[in-house]
Order: sequence, then structure tokens, then C-alpha cells
Amino acid sequence: MITDTKWRSERLPRLGSAIFADVASWKEEARQSGMDVIDLGIGSPDRAPSDRVRRALSEEVLRLDRYAYPASRGSAAFREQAALWMQHRFGVSLDPDHEVLALMGSQDGLAHLALAVTNPGDAVLVPDPGYPIYAAGLAVAGVEAIYVPLREVNDFLPDLDAIPEESWRKAKFILLNFPSNPVSSVAELPFFEKLIKMAKHYGVLVVHDLAYSEMAFDGYRPPSILEVPGALDIAVEFHSLSKSFNMAGCRIGFLTGNREAIGALRDLKANLDYGVFDALQQAGIVALQEDMERVGAPVGALYERRRDSFVQALREEGWNVAKPKATMFIWAALPGAAVSNGWTSRRISQEMLRKTGVAVIPGDAFGQEGEGYVRIALVEEEERLVEAARRIGRFIREELNQNMPKF
Repeated sequence: MITDTKWRSERLPRLGSAIFADVASWKEEARQSGMDVIDLGIGSPDRAPSDRVRRALSEEVLRLDRYAYPASRGSAAFREQAALWMQHRFGVSLDPDHEVLALMGSQDGLAHLALAVTNPGDAVLVPDPGYPIYAAGLAVAGVEAIYVPLREVNDFLPDLDAIPEESWRKAKFILLNFPSNPVSSVAELPFFEKLIKMAKHYGVLVVHDLAYSEMAFDGYRPPSILEVPGALDIAVEFHSLSKSFNMAGCRIGFLTGNREAIGALRDLKANLDYGVFDALQQAGIVALQEDMERVGAPVGALYERRRDSFVQALREEGWNVAKPKATMFIWAALPGAAVSNGWTSRRISQEMLRKTGVAVIPGDAFGQEGEGYVRIALVEEEERLVEAARRIGRFIREELNQNMPKF
């Protein structure tokens, strides 16, 4: 085996948490042992896109004129449809030529934005816990991450007033994500209004990741930060078709907002890739059109039912987890018995998988503030989720505290 590391960049260890690789190996070990694994770890939708979207894609890939290099910025048709959807969904008017950019999924843009708008040695404010690509994109760009804690006492919203003035003045941009992965918290428009006001005061670009805009429950409709008057002067917002339209494998999304920042990312990507396959962009157009023609978000209703069934089943088993208002995730504080016995997020995740076959992600995979929590993805049908809850309940009683009280 070659152990010389001269061909490996020092950036690589900073690109992501090793815990994800560990969880993958734990799952493989469980399967090899014959365990029926219920994988609630990775947030990958388990449903396919609608019939209409799939038909459009199948027709497009058969066209002879779909196989040239696509425009790296996205087709005019896709950008125009994205702008129409933003107007329909949020009442936000955008110039599709300068304020919309097609992406190979929002992660494509999140990974490259710092390269486009910062210089080595700059700093960026990022949430902790946060989606791993946030910090990974900064590591690639040689940019310092200034972590902003998201804590339960503040409903997992950042305390903007508690960010030191020095950090505000040092930061090139602040990156936030509501509804949030992994903590499933939500933010209302007044929070964004305050954020925009502070960002303008310090000259900090606001980057908002709105990948879960259509996955909200109990009548809640997540706002766009671009609804705030003047936000286009200083903010950009990522949108993804992966979760809202079950198109995760298609790799398509878009960036909206401030034209200077979008222009910088557009120019960078023009030198890195050739954009999204035109057939996929056409399928994306159909997905956005279909969404504009209906009332409500079917994907939101699906995950609301799953949330209700799973949370109720877990509570019946003695684990009183919080009930999120949005996303496809449960951000669950460890059971009291686990905390009192000194169990870490990593230990309970590994032992629970080994003993029950239920895979979750330890919270510290998303940052040090995630210790004491696990993230559970609602990516199975309701019956399997209830079965997972039953297995978890047995694990809690047998491994942590046989006399653990019911809630």
C-alpha cells in the first residue's frame, strides 16, 4: 500500500467530516452481518420526479439537438422559468439575464462561490451546525471560517447581535440556511430584514441557501430573503430542485439575487465546466411549471405525514424529540439516559446501527455545536419509519436505561 502523502493536498482533510465515511462503513458492516438496515442517514429523496417531469426528460434525451455543450450560465429558457417561479412563489422580480444562474445542483454553487467572491485570507461567517459543503467550499478557496453557533436556546437561529463587530468587519459574506439542514429551524421575514440591515451596515454579502423552501409543514411557507426590500443590493439565494421535486440525481438548481456576485460565479464556472445538460434543464422547466399550476407543495405534505408518524412513534417509545416545521430531517437531542451515562452522538449512532440496523448521522458531523444531537432523515415510507422508531425504542430501553420513563 502506498502511504506517501506528497500527492495529496493538505486541503482534503478540511473538505468534510470523516464521520460520514465512518457511518458508511458502519452501514456496510451491518449489512454484511445480515442486518436489515433502515438508512435514515443521508437526505436523499426516496421518491422519483412526477410522471410529467420524467416524460419530459425521456423525450428530451431522444432529441438529436440536445448533445452539444450547454451554455455554462444555463439556457435562456431555464433562467426565464426560474425567474417566473420566483415571482410566482415569493413575489420577487428578477432579471433572468443577470440575476439568475443555472447550477449543477445548489451544492455546485455553494462549493464554488467563495472562489468567485473572496481572496485567500478573507473570512466568512458560517453556521455551526451547518451543511458540510459550507466549510468545504471555504477550505478550497483558502478562506477562514468564522463559526456562528446555532443553539436550542435561540431556536437554532444565529444571535446576530452576539457576532463580534470585529467578525462582521472581517467577513466577506455570511452564509445561512433556513429552513435549515441539519437543525430543521426556520426563520421569519423580520429576521431576514434585520440581517439585511446589518449586512448593509458592514458591507457583507448575504448568502442564503433555500434548498428546503417547499418542504414545510403546518401551513408554514418559508420566505425568500429576496422578499426584503433592498435585498438584491447585497444578497444571493440558492435554490435546488433536488428535494422539492425529487430530482436529486439530476443535479440541477439555480442561484438568484445580486448581479455582481452572480456574475462572479458565472465567470468562474465558465472556466470550470460546461453547465447543466440541456435535457435536464428542460425537465427542470417542466417541474417549475407544474409547481406553478398546482395549489400547495405535494412534497411538503408527504414529509409532514412522515414527520407526524415518526415523531409520534418515537415519543411512544420514550424519546421525546422536537417536531420540526420544515425540512426532511429530525434534529434530535440525545435521550436523557444517554447524556447522563456519558454517551456521545457518535457512540449512540454507531451502537444504534450495530444493534438495531437504523442509521442516523451524529450531530458533530455538522460542527462542534452538533454534539449532543443526531440528525434523522425521513427518507423511508411511513411503515418503515415506524419500524425504525420501534427498534430505536427497544435500543433505548435495553442499552441505555431499562426503566426509562415514557413521555
